[in-house]
Amino acid sequence: MALLLSYKPQTVVFMILMVSCTASTASFSPQPCKPTFPQKSLPLYEKDIELLQFPVNLEFLEAEFFLWGALGHGLDVVEPELPKGGPPPIGAQKANLDLLTKNIITEFAYQEVGHLRALRDTVGLFPRPQLDLRAENFAKLFDEAFGYKLDPPFNPYSNSLNYMLASYVIPYVGLVGYVGTNPLLQGYRAKRLLAGLLGVESGQDAVIRMYLYERAKEVVYPYNQTVAEFTIRISKLRNKLGKDGIKDEGIFVPLKLGAEGRTSSNVLSANSYSISYERGPEEILRIVYGTGNEHVPGGFYPKGGNGKIAREFLKKY
Repeated sequence: MALLLSYKPQTVVFMILMVSCTASTASFSPQPCKPTFPQKSLPLYEKDIELLQFPVNLEFLEAEFFLWGALGHGLDVVEPELPKGGPPPIGAQKANLDLLTKNIITEFAYQEVGHLRALRDTVGLFPRPQLDLRAENFAKLFDEAFGYKLDPPFNPYSNSLNYMLASYVIPYVGLVGYVGTNPLLQGYRAKRLLAGLLGVESGQDAVIRMYLYERAKEVVYPYNQTVAEFTIRISKLRNKLGKDGIKDEGIFVPLKLGAEGRTSSNVLSANSYSISYERGPEEILRIVYGTGNEHVPGGFYPKGGNGKIAREFLKKY
């Protein structure tokens, strides 16, 4: 007792809780220690469903791109019930990957399958939208990023570096979308799902960025442009399409945009407080459609996204 009195009150409470948890574990209790939720709160609100169904569009995109790139087939083979009858992606193919890159992308691919299952079990899925994963579609995007036609056209499937540069295009958009959705959710189950999805999406983006950062000064053959320049160009394009300021940065930035204004290296993209940027559905659609207009489909979604939020924007087109 004398020992306990020497601690601050909040420390004593923490110690008691820890002992309680340990005791429960020691007695093989089936009830693990979990956070308690407000008595009147709901696990899921109606609006939560709409908000969490919107990123299903991006999860389908990531799942198909990674599955095809690593394995040479997609959801229709790996988990045929998840697409819910939606059309197969256009132009997806197996990439020419070295062992390290293939292992990374294979893990990402199966993680995306898990994300879709988690979303299905929590808020439900809609049919997979039409996705355009042709090499020509990626080439068009990179041409726009550089402001001229790359020669030969950029092919994401030709080698590991190209594939990881193409991968740089995708997960980050979902990451900032989840950050933007977070404060709008009400139900504790919805918040738990988003936190879990955001954790892995941000991890994927960090792996991709570190992979490219390690190769920052390498020239991407045969374009005479460095890996770093590719990331900077893509990030600037997404900012341009998103139409809401700087919310995207390459792996190097001007010193004033680095962490605390003291570094130009930018392994993780973040704002002046070093926290993740956020985007809303309108911005996300402007970027993934490649049109800069949430009402005009194109890019990876030639017929637009699915789900209530995406379809409502298309109705105004």
